[in-house]
Amino acid sequence: MPAGVERGLRHQLGAGQMAMVAVGGSIGTGLLLGSAAALEIAGPGVILSFVLAAFIGLTVTMALGELSSVHPAAGSFGVYADLYLNQWAGFIARAGYWAAISISIGAELVASATYLAFWFPSVPALFWVLIFSVFLLLINLRSVGNYARFEYWFAMIKVATIAVFVVLGTGLLLSGRVTPEYTAHGGFLPRGTLAPLLAMGFALYTFGGIEFVAITTGESRSPQEIPRAVKLTFTILASVYLGAIIVLVGVMPWDRAGVTESPFVTVFRHAHIPAAPHIMTFVILTAALSGANAALYAASHVLFSLARTGWAPAVLGQLNAAGSPKLALLASSYGIVVALVLEKWAPKDAFVSILGAALVGMMLAWLVSLAAHIQFRWKLSASQLGALPMRSPLGAWGSALGFVLILVAFLETGWNSHLTLVSGGVYMVVLTAAYFLLKKK
Repeated sequence: MPAGVERGLRHQLGAGQMAMVAVGGSIGTGLLLGSAAALEIAGPGVILSFVLAAFIGLTVTMALGELSSVHPAAGSFGVYADLYLNQWAGFIARAGYWAAISISIGAELVASATYLAFWFPSVPALFWVLIFSVFLLLINLRSVGNYARFEYWFAMIKVATIAVFVVLGTGLLLSGRVTPEYTAHGGFLPRGTLAPLLAMGFALYTFGGIEFVAITTGESRSPQEIPRAVKLTFTILASVYLGAIIVLVGVMPWDRAGVTESPFVTVFRHAHIPAAPHIMTFVILTAALSGANAALYAASHVLFSLARTGWAPAVLGQLNAAGSPKLALLASSYGIVVALVLEKWAPKDAFVSILGAALVGMMLAWLVSLAAHIQFRWKLSASQLGALPMRSPLGAWGSALGFVLILVAFLETGWNSHLTLVSGGVYMVVLTAAYFLLKKK
């Protein structure tokens, strides 16, 4: 079995730690800073966008949970594709995801440096990127148990802040101190009945990172931890995202989104919490660093899996004394350099194009996981189905529906942003060419 070639990884992660690595990778600056953009597109109806995105996330989570409980491996969706689809799918899922998630590391670190300008306007961004890069590399070079404890509390800052936001916002709305905006300024669907679909791309990408939980299964303490970790990951993310967007829509006039301050600052200010801008700057900074930290873990482990299965240089499959894939970790940090170069010297549309391709890479992991799950389910007998460590209540049909919905959401986003569609197409061509070149060796 492909998972067997990943020997040497330390099995030290509990369910809570596995879940928080995935939560740390999923909750990024998109919700904290960019949520106003989706509100502008769909108005209060953006709530429907997030409900549909949560359902799609559920189909992915259940498929990953079922597969990872049977085949725990750092290669996760690549291993599932090798077993139930074909080598091409296994390669492009892992290679595409590795390239994508590595770019996101750089993007988050560049963002972190930008946020620090709020406090240190005269310090060059490059200085902060270098400091943060060394800091995160040192954390990831430690044993996975030490890494997970750090990321657990790092991610918890985001979860706690959003939970406080939801509680305070709900209190403000129920007490009448803030007038609910759900039907103000043109009703619940001021942009039309199809507007929530136009915001689907943003809502769906917000759940990106949910697949991290499958990558951590290669280092789970025991197979029994996996179902708990998977369910906990989805429960936290769905509660956080849906709670935050419902409160956000209630307090933020949709026709002023992107013009006024962050809705998080608005709620904290109404609740008379002092220094709200400083608090949110700190939270957004930790959100970016936590996201980069989790992404670095995921990228290095996926590259490690590629090396162990012969699709990358074997040297990248080596582990240090702490059980960390050290060379794969260093190679995965290339995204930091790419992001810095593009941010500094390339035209803005080049940076957007790279990020568009990166989004394709992340969605590939979801699509491959769902397709592999469908094949997995079709091959099971009734007795094998009953013996599964974790059983998806959605079954193969849930995965098929999730697959179709992701394709529709991506094509809709690409239709409205041709740059994303073109860069995604180029990305797939490059990955396929790499597959055939490496296969001949």
